[in-house]
Amino acid sequence: MKNKLYILKSVVVLLGAITLFSCEDNTRDIKRLSLSDNAPVGVGINTNTKYLDSGKVKVNLLTEKSLNYATLDFPYREFPNGVEVWYWDDDDKKSVVTSDFAIEYSKSNLVDMRSNVRVVTEDGTTVFADQMYWDQKNKWVFTDKPYKIIFKDGSFNEGEGFNSSENFKTFMSRKNQGVQFIDKTKETDGI
Repeated sequence: MKNKLYILKSVVVLLGAITLFSCEDNTRDIKRLSLSDNAPVGVGINTNTKYLDSGKVKVNLLTEKSLNYATLDFPYREFPNGVEVWYWDDDDKKSVVTSDFAIEYSKSNLVDMRSNVRVVTEDGTTVFADQMYWDQKNKWVFTDKPYKIIFKDGSFNEGEGFNSSENFKTFMSRKNQGVQFIDKTKETDGI
């Protein structure tokens, strides 16, 4: 009888040890299971989000609705009803970007803006596009879609596809036509 009781105690201790060591932190998985497939983990309505750097507002994002998909393998935030984003450079000059739809991909720092994209830079340059990508890390914008850019002097460029610095001071179009004004009173370096 003692031997059977000893074996029974050993089996219970062994099962307890197996159970104890097989447990792990599955908090993220449990959160995923509690959500329906493809459901956002957060929904923002009429949000006004400000990003600060050294106590100064650098970006102000206004949106009617935001959906946060942070628990997915490739997390992103979606703005199905569009965005209005104000940016301030180091000299406190403001640029404004609007679009009817946007997605911000967290891992790649890429923002995809679609439908009625409009950018007004601090110097008065205005860009219109069907779709535009903003690489936040490299401070670069680009598209393969039709666009129109109007410079502050009234000259303009229309085309399909461009690459540019985010302030549009460096602008390379792939296929375009437009009107450029040349100031003949300024000196040129051999041109």
